[in-house]
Amino acid sequence: MKTLIRVYIVAIFMILSNQNESNAQNNSIPDRNKIDPRYTWDVNAIYKNQNDWEADFNKLSAYLKEFKKFEGKLSSGADTIALCLDFYYSTCNTLYQKLFLYSSLNHDLDQADQKMQSHFDRIKTLGAQLSAAAAFISPEILKIDKNKFPLFISHPKLIKYAHIFDEIMRKAEHTLSKSEEEMLSLYAPIDDSFMNVYQMLTNAEVKFPTIKGSDGNDFQLTHGRYYNGMFSLDRDFRKRAYQGIYIPFTDYKNTLATLYTSSIKSKIFNAQARKYTSTLEAALNENNIPVEVYTNLIKTVNENISVMHRWTALKKKILKLKDFHPYDTYVTLFPAEKKDYTYDQAIGIIIGALAIMGDDYIRDMKMAIFNRRIDVYETKGKATGAYSSGSTPGVEPYILLNWSGDLNDVFTLAHELGHNMHSHYTISNQEPQYADYPIFLAEIASTTNEALLLDYLLKNAKTKSEKLSLMEKALNNFQQTFFRQCRFAEFEMLVQSRMEKGEVFTAETLANLFGELYQKQWGPEMTVDNEEKYSWSRVHHFFYNFYVFQYSTGIAAAQTFATAIETERGPAIDRYMNFLKAGNSDYAVRILMDAGVDMSSPQPIISLIQKMNDILNQMEALIDSK
Repeated sequence: MKTLIRVYIVAIFMILSNQNESNAQNNSIPDRNKIDPRYTWDVNAIYKNQNDWEADFNKLSAYLKEFKKFEGKLSSGADTIALCLDFYYSTCNTLYQKLFLYSSLNHDLDQADQKMQSHFDRIKTLGAQLSAAAAFISPEILKIDKNKFPLFISHPKLIKYAHIFDEIMRKAEHTLSKSEEEMLSLYAPIDDSFMNVYQMLTNAEVKFPTIKGSDGNDFQLTHGRYYNGMFSLDRDFRKRAYQGIYIPFTDYKNTLATLYTSSIKSKIFNAQARKYTSTLEAALNENNIPVEVYTNLIKTVNENISVMHRWTALKKKILKLKDFHPYDTYVTLFPAEKKDYTYDQAIGIIIGALAIMGDDYIRDMKMAIFNRRIDVYETKGKATGAYSSGSTPGVEPYILLNWSGDLNDVFTLAHELGHNMHSHYTISNQEPQYADYPIFLAEIASTTNEALLLDYLLKNAKTKSEKLSLMEKALNNFQQTFFRQCRFAEFEMLVQSRMEKGEVFTAETLANLFGELYQKQWGPEMTVDNEEKYSWSRVHHFFYNFYVFQYSTGIAAAQTFATAIETERGPAIDRYMNFLKAGNSDYAVRILMDAGVDMSSPQPIISLIQKMNDILNQMEALIDSK
């Protein structure tokens, strides 16, 4: 059995991370004790203190020995299988996830805290040991006489595990012997170590330069403050911030390339050990996603890439630039509409936008907002970016933000609240064995929230310039969440497939490939700077193994959901709520089909691209109108 090693649901918007404008001006990153507790996590809702965590850690450690009483006995009857599966899912794995959540949240509040790093390492190691202890379950179930198997799974105590049994049988040809499964389980921490080293290097140890800000004063770059430069109207400041952020990444390019290619070698080993034809097949098979879904996405996008070239040309024209560079892609085309939002203002806007979902949905969403499940502001040592912690049975999900106050932050909050609602309804409606959802579905609820928020803002826009600004926001969302992630997906596919054939990648060859794909996506109007070629080294998602394509498929499905909700209301909302509640109780593609979205068809992708063309038509008409 595979213990959940949680991959956080991470927003792609790694944007400004200042608590407020005054912090940006004085370049200070506040200590945690300076933040109003209302805007911080209450991790004590999980465990009151570290001693309680240690007690449960020791309890889970002791539980591992109890698997021996089931080993070698699963063929004896349905009652034994039921006891074993209940013990694994309801007792051990549920406790592990709670321990992991508490440790990881504390770790992310200060990634330089060695004590929390030690706790984090300990629970990950215990998770691998749990996987090893339970490794006999699938192989033993597969050894049950095929004639007896239907009687076993129809037993009243085992009906709730029907999908689990279906999963085991589906993966039979890739399930190894008990000793081999134990070996791969024990190898898991080594596989994770590449990502851990990458995060430690890029979040805690690399030093970014101090550059001249737009006001002429010194400006200390950080991961979050980089976007302060990218959104600036001062082009020289944008260029300085852009060049500055890449200094440590190019200084460490060989180390980062070695980390990345070593992680791929590890994935190749796992895929070959389990008798998959490729790392792509191995990764997608985890959620029973056909490889054709992945390749069809890339093929369909490449065949319709002209819409991105059209957007590039329009941006360059409006900005009146002779040369268009990567550091020009973030700046707004309509600066008069740029404004700041407090976190509390954003909450009000989001509640208004999602009111279409009904009173129960809003009530449940407020539970996260007003019960200290959101850590809002950047503080020293805190993890960058934004994420929702996902589904942990018995514990409501948490959200990490690094709030700065622009419109992107409002959308990031709506995005993460979408994840939280998906997790909340899954936890509330599924038993422990299904109280999570496939990664393939993970980005759909989040981007459905964003789509509803955008349409709400557009409907309530009062001026032509406000409408243009929001249309720009929509187009940027498509570029960042759909096209950009598809480009990353193509990069992953090409690198891993070529490495499987024996090709050796260096920092330079990775950069050249990344630069070629960047040029193809943005088109001939883009001047690709050398720094951009090394942007692959800033994409931590590459260590997650074929994760990013699901941003693209997710936003395509989300647009289908949002359109249906706005036009059909009741019936579409009911289908959508059933989707949120389904958890891991069925295969991802089938769950979407039941909710009215067919991702085996290219239609959702083509429809999204057409919507982008429609918005470009509307934007050009508004610009040309008097």
